[in-house]
Amino acid sequence: MNPTAPRYDASRLHDYACALLAAAGMPDDKVQAVADILIDGDLMGHTTHGLQLLPSYLREVESKSMNVQGQPHVIHETAATLTWDGRRLPGPWLVLEAMKKGVAMAQRCGTGTVVIRQSHHIACLAAFHKRATEQGVMMILASSDANSASVAPYGGLDAVFTPNPISVGIPKTGEPIVTDISTSATTNGLTNRLHQEGGRLPAEWVIDGHGRPSNDPSVLFQEPKGTILPLGGLDSGHKGYGLALTVEALTGGLAGFGRADPKQGWGATVFLQILDPAAFAGRAAFVRQMDEVARQCHASRPARPGRPVRLPGEQGYALAARQGAEGVALHPGIMEALRPWAEKLQVAAPAPL
Repeated sequence: MNPTAPRYDASRLHDYACALLAAAGMPDDKVQAVADILIDGDLMGHTTHGLQLLPSYLREVESKSMNVQGQPHVIHETAATLTWDGRRLPGPWLVLEAMKKGVAMAQRCGTGTVVIRQSHHIACLAAFHKRATEQGVMMILASSDANSASVAPYGGLDAVFTPNPISVGIPKTGEPIVTDISTSATTNGLTNRLHQEGGRLPAEWVIDGHGRPSNDPSVLFQEPKGTILPLGGLDSGHKGYGLALTVEALTGGLAGFGRADPKQGWGATVFLQILDPAAFAGRAAFVRQMDEVARQCHASRPARPGRPVRLPGEQGYALAARQGAEGVALHPGIMEALRPWAEKLQVAAPAPL
C-alpha cells in the first residue's frame, strides 16, 4: 500500500458509495449491502475488489445488465438446501441474503447450503465471513463466472475458468481465521490493473499464447491470447486445476447453470454453506480446537527473522482496524474513475483527510 496515498474517512466513503448507487436507481436495502461489502474490501486491503468495482457496477446498473428490483426466484428448497435464480441482482446483496437463509437452516439442521445461479458479481469474498463467524458458525463461500474465461486447465493453452475463488471463515477466540484463495495464480482484477498501469506481476503467474511463462500481464490481451496459470503455476498447477474443477462443481454444477449455457454478461454463480459447530461436538469444543491450532501456528519459529507466522485474515483485520481509525488509503485512480459518475449523478465526492 502506498504510504503517501491520500486517506479518506471510511464512513464518508460509505456514504459516497451509497449516494452514487441510490442516484443510479438502486433501492436502499441493496445500496447498503453493496456499499458495506465494497468498503469492507478496501478496509481489509483488497483494493481490486473494493471501490475499484463501483464504476463498473454503476455502468451495469445504467445498462440494466445488473437488475436492481425485486427478489431472487426459488428454484428448489429443502430443509437444509436452497437454490436461487439470482435474476442478475446485485451480488453482495444476494450473498448477504443467502447468509441469513443459510444460518437459519444451520441452526435447525446443523448445516445450510445456498447456491445461486445468475447472480451479478459478488465483490470480495473475504468481506462476508465475519458476519457469519460473529454468530458462532463457519462459512464456506465460492464463486465462478461462466460468462468469461481467463485461466487455462493445467497443461493447456485455452482458457476455461475464471479465477474461481473459494473462501472459508472459521470462528475462534478474537478475530476469525479467513482464507480467500483464487484457484489461479492471480486474479483478473490484479492483471487488468497492472496491464493498465504498465506494471509487472511479482512472479511468472501467466503464460503467453505460445505457452511461455511470463510476469507481464499484457500477454493476456495479445493475440494469441495468454492465460493466467492455475494455482501452483507450471510446477504444481495440477492442484489449482483440481480446485478450479471443484469450484465449478459446487457452483455451476449444483446450481444447474454454468458453462453449458449461453453467456449472459459479467456475473457469478455462487456456493454458500454454513456449518454450525453446535450441531457437531459443540461450539466451545470447536473454538478450543481452533484456538490451539492458531496458538501452534503463531508459535512456529519464523523462517525469516522478524516476520512471525500469521493466520489467514489476520493482516486484513489489523489493517481494517487501522484504516478505520486513520482513514482508508485508496489505490491511485479509484476516486478519479468515480469522478465522471459523481458529476453525472450530481453526487459530491468526499475530500481526503
